[in-house]
Amino acid sequence: MESIIEVTNLTKNYGSLIAVDNISFSINKGEIFGFLGPNAAGKTTTINMLIGMAKVTSGRIFYKDSDITDKIKKFQAFIGVVPDESNLYEELTGFENLCFCASLYGINRLKREEKARQLLEIFKLSDAADKRFKAYSKGMKRKLTIAASLVHGPELLFLDEPTTGIDVASSRQIRSLIKKLNEDGMTVFLTTHYIEEAERLCDRIAFINKGKIIKMDTVEKFIEDINQSNVIEVLFESAPIDKDVLLKKINRNFPELECSFKDENTIKVISQDKIDVSPVVSFLSSNGIYILEAKLIRPTLEDAFVKLTGIEIESMKKEKEKK
Repeated sequence: MESIIEVTNLTKNYGSLIAVDNISFSINKGEIFGFLGPNAAGKTTTINMLIGMAKVTSGRIFYKDSDITDKIKKFQAFIGVVPDESNLYEELTGFENLCFCASLYGINRLKREEKARQLLEIFKLSDAADKRFKAYSKGMKRKLTIAASLVHGPELLFLDEPTTGIDVASSRQIRSLIKKLNEDGMTVFLTTHYIEEAERLCDRIAFINKGKIIKMDTVEKFIEDINQSNVIEVLFESAPIDKDVLLKKINRNFPELECSFKDENTIKVISQDKIDVSPVVSFLSSNGIYILEAKLIRPTLEDAFVKLTGIEIESMKKEKEKK
């Protein structure tokens, strides 16, 4: 497989703080590569080093086998970058924003106007072409920001949390657009804290936490590895409970099981051996919890993430929403 980017022993220090700690990975041409982790895991810092927005403390970055660590500015013509916060101009229209971005790459007026109209059509924003950017909804803003990153025809697209903070319909549209761009040959580097998004979109994934890559593999391999476990979800009626106290009780009584909260009303039980859920259900009932359903489920990428990192997905989402 031909790699478009290769990173070796990449490190970023801010004084005594190690934000990215000696990581190595490659991005294959034509794939969607996912970079997953909680807040402050090192995702955005890694992107910033790759695109030249942050100086590399140590390590090397290669683009198609050429060392670009000290000359990333020259590499920027081949990449598109979508930050987690829009960098477009509020007072300009959608059309004007795209034309302005194209002008930064030296594209002449006729070609940039043609490209702007083409992108507005692709991203279903033609009706809003003459509206000022500040009047766009969050979803529309995110779509135009992605469109702006494509005006110069990059080979590699960096997407930092592309669907955070937008409505469900817009998120679905953006995921479809990412998939379509990839099918048309675009290589994508995607950071997200939405595990289900990564599972739908990505070919390979690296889990990063506290600046270190914990594991990197294909989505299928992650799920195959966790598939060796048995997973049961226990849905219960809403009740005022102390989740931490309850988990400690469960783990004390069933040390052979890995138990965690999937959400406010669901406990996930993982075991390497076949699970007899009856004792768990009886235990929960004896602690004043009314069980609605207990079902065997197919393991997901989320299960693999929780197992490898020990980080609960719900807490990760809440952490991100507070930003």
